[in-house]
Amino acid sequence: MKLDPESYAPDHFLWDYAGGVATITLDRPERKNPLTFESYAELRDTFRALVDARAVKAVVVIGAGGNFSSGGDVHEIIGPLTEREMPGLLDFTRMTGDLVKAMRACPQPIVAAIDGICVGAGAIMAMASDIRIATGSAKTAFLFTRVGLAGCDMGACAILPRIIGQGRASELLFTGRTMSAAEGESWGFYNRLVDTGRLLEEAQTLARDLASGPTFAHGITKTQLNQEWNVSLETAIEMEAQAQAICMASNDFRRAFEAFAAKKTPEFRGD
Repeated sequence: MKLDPESYAPDHFLWDYAGGVATITLDRPERKNPLTFESYAELRDTFRALVDARAVKAVVVIGAGGNFSSGGDVHEIIGPLTEREMPGLLDFTRMTGDLVKAMRACPQPIVAAIDGICVGAGAIMAMASDIRIATGSAKTAFLFTRVGLAGCDMGACAILPRIIGQGRASELLFTGRTMSAAEGESWGFYNRLVDTGRLLEEAQTLARDLASGPTFAHGITKTQLNQEWNVSLETAIEMEAQAQAICMASNDFRRAFEAFAAKKTPEFRGD
């Protein structure tokens, strides 16, 4: 799938593009923006296509109507899953996991803007983003155990402890309880809390700041954040030495030096 950010028109969520920033809006507000089989797949394919959409420098994900997402739709996903045999169930769980893989693999920083309900797969999408901004009304829960499932869903047992710590992640994944906005901020799940009326503005401002920066280097940073999870410090330092040398060979690095020498603001172009 080739993604032209100027003309892209997905079927299962809203897409807006301006100034290098793509905004994805989960748009079923009457049901608190649940996900369906189709929206899972379209989101997965969109994040996969962003790898080659160089005009997109950063991404914002938000929900419509004062909520982020209520997770998998009870009637359109959970009900049908109770009728599937194991091969069909595994097809589904691999597809949902592929959404997280695609979010982590796309080079653009992803800013999740969270208000209201953010549970189940919605909480996972927030977790899989690079930066999370929330309002004081945000209510996040990894509530898989509430429906008789394990907390190990879509990479939660790998990613969540790295954000908030093993003990806190264990509590949320075992109990399925709601993490308040204040807890989320103090634990480091949310980067900061903002007023409800300023949520989208704050998220897009941050995304524009990122988009105006050295986007090639941002992609390298995201790659290293992913790849250094499971290596020794010695290996990580060598990986970063090689990655930084690649960035030093970029035109953006040269432009930054020339701008600094001329006492000007650098204009990064991502090459």
